[in-house]
Amino acid sequence: MPSVGKIYKANASKVDRAKKYNLEEALTLLEGFQGHKFDETVDIAIKLGVDPKQSDQMVRGATVLPHGIGKPIRVAVFARGEAEKAAREAGADFVGNDELLEKLEKGWMDFDRLLTTPEALKDLTKVAKILGPKGLMPNKKTGTVTSEIGKAVKEQKLGKVEYKVEKAGIVHTMIGKKSFGATKLKENFLALYDNILKAKPPTSKGVYVRKVALSTTMGPSILIDTQGLDAMARSL
Repeated sequence: MPSVGKIYKANASKVDRAKKYNLEEALTLLEGFQGHKFDETVDIAIKLGVDPKQSDQMVRGATVLPHGIGKPIRVAVFARGEAEKAAREAGADFVGNDELLEKLEKGWMDFDRLLTTPEALKDLTKVAKILGPKGLMPNKKTGTVTSEIGKAVKEQKLGKVEYKVEKAGIVHTMIGKKSFGATKLKENFLALYDNILKAKPPTSKGVYVRKVALSTTMGPSILIDTQGLDAMARSL
């Protein structure tokens, strides 16, 4: 097996850095990249025309991808009463209230998503400083604070991705695994892209989506031609 560096160079040689590829071309190119010993994640980076320093221009959300993300999601739920029962019935991996809070206070974070109800959220403020830096604090905008706990658990299990614009105005997230193939990755891409379009802040002026790129975990970036993407996403 060639070294990691040689594989990267071989894949990079197939990409015209000065070109913006249409979505189908980019995914076909990516699908043809020489692989590694593991199933690489396919990542998307979107440069947005927003100023994240302004609270009214924060872009954050979540959406269920049609074909999931290619890995199991461990869901923890902090809830009481009927919501706790609904979480268990929906297949949550960890469910609890006071005992779960105690584990969180001790630094336990053996999960990918933490869900809670609006009523129980106030109790989690005790561990906000622990969960926040890890991106695990429940938030209404990402659907992790909800009265419909059963539905939320099922969505997370199906493959719900969260996104949040970074300081540089860029959204980084994943759209699946390389093994999905071009067709499934395209459908996942468009579902996410449409969700991000809908999350455009009213105060954002000018061009909203300025740059889009796709890459695999250990592969080169492929610039995407954004012309026509809005229409493709909204036709889903």
